[in-house]
Amino acid sequence: MSHSISPDSSAPAEGGFDVHAIQEKWQERWVAADPFRAGAESDTRPRKYVLAMFPYPSGDLHMGHAENYLYSDIVARFWRHRGYNVLHPIGWDSFGLPAENAAIKRGVDPVSWTYDNIAQQKTSLKRYGVSFDWSRVLHTSDPEYYHWNQWLFQQLYERGLAYRKDGEVNWDPVDQTVLANEQVLADGTSERSGAIVEKKKLTQWYFRITDYADRLLDDLNQLEGSWPQKVIQMQRNWIGRSIGADVEFEVEGREQRVPVFTTRPDTLHGATFMVVAPDSDLASELVADRADDVKKRFADYLASVRKITSIDRQSTDRPKTGVFLDRFAINPVNGERLPIWAADYVLADYGHGAVMAVPAHDQRDLDFARAFDLPVRVVVDTHAPITGAIPVIELDDDGVPIDPGSDLDFDSIDPVKTGIALAGEGRMMNSGSLDGLSKRNAIARVIAELTEAGTGRAAKTYRLRDWLISRQRFWGTPIPMVHSEDGDISPVPENELPVRLPSTEGLDLVPKGSSPLGAATEWVSTIDPLTGDAARRDPDTMDTFVDSSWYYLRFLSPGAETEPFSRREADKWGPVDFYIGGVEHAILHLLYARFITKALFDMGKVEFTEPFSNLINQGMVILGGSKMSKSKGNLVLFSEELDAHGADALRVALAFAGPVEDDKDWDDVSTTGATKFLARALRIAHDVSSDTGVVWAEGDAKLRRVTHRLWADAPGLIEQTKFNVVVARLMELVNATRKAIDTGAGPADPAVREAAEAIAMIIDLFAPHTAEEMWETLGYQPFVGLAVWRQPDPTLLVEESVTAIVQIDGKVRATIDVPARIESSALESLAREDARVVKSLAGREITRAIVRAPKVVSFSTH
Repeated sequence: MSHSISPDSSAPAEGGFDVHAIQEKWQERWVAADPFRAGAESDTRPRKYVLAMFPYPSGDLHMGHAENYLYSDIVARFWRHRGYNVLHPIGWDSFGLPAENAAIKRGVDPVSWTYDNIAQQKTSLKRYGVSFDWSRVLHTSDPEYYHWNQWLFQQLYERGLAYRKDGEVNWDPVDQTVLANEQVLADGTSERSGAIVEKKKLTQWYFRITDYADRLLDDLNQLEGSWPQKVIQMQRNWIGRSIGADVEFEVEGREQRVPVFTTRPDTLHGATFMVVAPDSDLASELVADRADDVKKRFADYLASVRKITSIDRQSTDRPKTGVFLDRFAINPVNGERLPIWAADYVLADYGHGAVMAVPAHDQRDLDFARAFDLPVRVVVDTHAPITGAIPVIELDDDGVPIDPGSDLDFDSIDPVKTGIALAGEGRMMNSGSLDGLSKRNAIARVIAELTEAGTGRAAKTYRLRDWLISRQRFWGTPIPMVHSEDGDISPVPENELPVRLPSTEGLDLVPKGSSPLGAATEWVSTIDPLTGDAARRDPDTMDTFVDSSWYYLRFLSPGAETEPFSRREADKWGPVDFYIGGVEHAILHLLYARFITKALFDMGKVEFTEPFSNLINQGMVILGGSKMSKSKGNLVLFSEELDAHGADALRVALAFAGPVEDDKDWDDVSTTGATKFLARALRIAHDVSSDTGVVWAEGDAKLRRVTHRLWADAPGLIEQTKFNVVVARLMELVNATRKAIDTGAGPADPAVREAAEAIAMIIDLFAPHTAEEMWETLGYQPFVGLAVWRQPDPTLLVEESVTAIVQIDGKVRATIDVPARIESSALESLAREDARVVKSLAGREITRAIVRAPKVVSFSTH
């Protein structure tokens, strides 16, 4: 691709194309005129809200940013050209660990480090020519912003959606802070530091996102066709709704029952033991009054389990391990005593941290049963049809079939012997009142029986867990709560918000397992708002995903002092029409933003329940087949590319490099070819010699058809994010116009001016500086970025002639040019009279003719 961006990519840049002079000229004019500010209240145009995921200020921008903001700018410019009032703001996600870690490493204040980087990135974005509304800039680390993070926290707290509890958390031993489940990668490492995540028991703040699990899942249906299917499926999988039953098991010697969630309550008669998560509170409680040897075995086992990641614990390849807790549960459907084991394949945060083990029909349970010689009982005949009458296979107490039937070889399917669980559907057996029922009917009946007996009920569970938002770091939003000496917790009065971060002077930011804010004695000491007694501020800060969960709303009224955002502006602009960013945020950020939006809807703050109507995910910019990184030394620096090639060539090269969703290898991106293409486009504007009042209809019809076909196709291609195809079509028009100037009607032809103006208007999406220069050269006032695109002339979209092929006995014997609207009879006559057809027939009689006007005529002679 790097050598084919333009048919004439080997030619030198034409027309004295000084990219940097043109760039500086138009950027100065944009600053002076502010043409991309969203329209005023009196603006009656329809609205579009276009938003790119905002950057983190970790140094200068990189090529991923270059791609992201190019795509958002293409979309924003397109809708302005279509006559819309477009809001396209920018801000910075400026709190977080990278800034704090960088400040510690360099011995500087995270405040100055962050805002210096913001200034650098802002300069680069302006050089890049992105049409942002610069009047709406926000930084999440400004007190004016995080004031409303604190307000949001308290609103959730009042509604029971923010709470504090003790629990086992993910602990990053390098960054010395807790992580939400979503911030732990599949290999058990921290997404930030790369360290193996440990488990630790701490008291932390949570947002009760699980209260919204059903809505978060079901409302994904609204986004079908508007969000990438991959993202929708990732969210569905993460929420992970399972439907089944909560079954309550009595435990001998324990007053309180143990609830167990199962998706297969129909197999309750096949339960032969119970398994609890070793790191659950339940396991510790069950061994608390056991003999010392039991306690020691359990403690040793628990210590070994804590060294294993959750991912590894769920691996089906690992040998099953466990320890008997010297306790028994009672199966509520048949009164059998079930030994209780602790085993690492059960996780504390799944269901209630305990499972009923049905080894005949669950592979992990079967592996465990075989490892510890535990009973296996078949209760589903998976070889029986699930419709019609069937014989029920009965087993004796040892699991041997009493009447295996005439054709069934039970040994060949016996889970104990084969080591393979019978996981399919079938008819129930050895299950009392459920015998002979299908899975669906058995589940309904057993739930009804459990409900009537008071030992169970229908239930749902989710993979999703509540959002842990506490962070033991300095650079974040302080949690606006006060702790009294007797342990009570109270919100900071709303009129005292924001609770500002203290100065870092004299404060050691090096992580030590607790928040540095706890050591800021003067800051942490406060007064209990309820009693007036001495109290302490909460020393933790909020997860930075809180900052980004609602920032799209703050852009609507970034200067608001008495509210987080204007409801009136939210009604006018929200939700976001087009949201552009990387697929790496498919779960974390997007899920949290959806949750907060739904919570705000319930508070009556917004009238919509989904924040982003359309989602555009771009691929990564890689180098030599690998992801760019400082450690690999394969970074392509954005500022250096701007210096070398200018913004327009960089933008065109990236847009042309491939489909939006694909990764682009920088080795295949041709900024040189893009520069030559832009020079040819600008030279066309200089060559046009007709004036602005020329009558286009008097121009060359062939060139006009090329121009109008692009006018007709470009909108649909842009809406389908086929930006690379639009660039290719622009190249075709540039070449056709060049040909018309040099060998056709000449530079004075009205069609040449019409084509040049179309090039300027459409190329503005990709190369705005060049587009403005062309527009001015063509005799128009700035700004082409605000010019409404023209409509295609339908008469120019109709092909005047087409080439029809003529076949004789399946072989092409002639091609003839015919009118595009020719009738079938006329086309057949022309084909019969064609000299090549007559010669090929050699006197043979045509026995059959098939005519598909205007493209094909097929003659048969036999």
